[in-house]
Amino acid sequence: MRIKFKLVSLSFLALVIFSCGPQQGVVYFQDADQFETLVDDNSFTTKFKVDDLVSINVSTLDPEASAPFNLFRGAEEGGIRPEQVNYLVDKNGEIDFPVIGKVKIVGLSPAETQELLKKELSDYLKDPIINIRIRNFTVTVLGSVNRPGTYTVNGEQITIMEALGLAGDINIKGRRDNVMVIRDFDGTKVYNRINLNRKDALKSPVYYLTQNDVVYIEPNKSGKTASTLDQRASITVSIISVLITSAVIVLTRN
Repeated sequence: MRIKFKLVSLSFLALVIFSCGPQQGVVYFQDADQFETLVDDNSFTTKFKVDDLVSINVSTLDPEASAPFNLFRGAEEGGIRPEQVNYLVDKNGEIDFPVIGKVKIVGLSPAETQELLKKELSDYLKDPIINIRIRNFTVTVLGSVNRPGTYTVNGEQITIMEALGLAGDINIKGRRDNVMVIRDFDGTKVYNRINLNRKDALKSPVYYLTQNDVVYIEPNKSGKTASTLDQRASITVSIISVLITSAVIVLTRN
């Protein structure tokens, strides 16, 4: 009875210790005051990168005139429309556009690319309407989140908070004050860190994510401790299992 009481007491003590950790680290934007206003100028614009898949559709009042400037796969048969082909931004930052040829769009925004193509098409079409979309805009969220994975972005913008929302938020064992964003610039990896405990995170250059960004949430002290305890518990269980097995063998022989 006394042994059982001690075990219960130790279990309760361990629960208290692990549950009484600092709560400050789990609060977002904790230095923001009541009714404080922070203007987000939202000056961020998505720029095309190497290996982007880009959908470009050109239309005019005369469909026949604009048809040569659109790429489609397959013929229209039985009411099934042919599939539009996406453009790949090659290693030189260019796409191979019908009639015009190579057009360099790396580093340009969709709006800037629209203006460039309108200028290039001015000798062929009158007042063309050009719709452009990135087809492979994904972000990857890893580490101490509830649903790690790679997520497709519908649109041209996503904030780091929205990406964490897709991943089910940072769990209780993840650090919010040292979030790492790994960004690729044409083969060069750039590592940035952002503190989501502070309101000035909204002004960080990585608050708005770009295509193929990787967001990594490292474990906090509690998470690291729990991982260590799990490893030790696993080793302890293995040792106990060996000892019990050995004892059973000895008793059987005797």
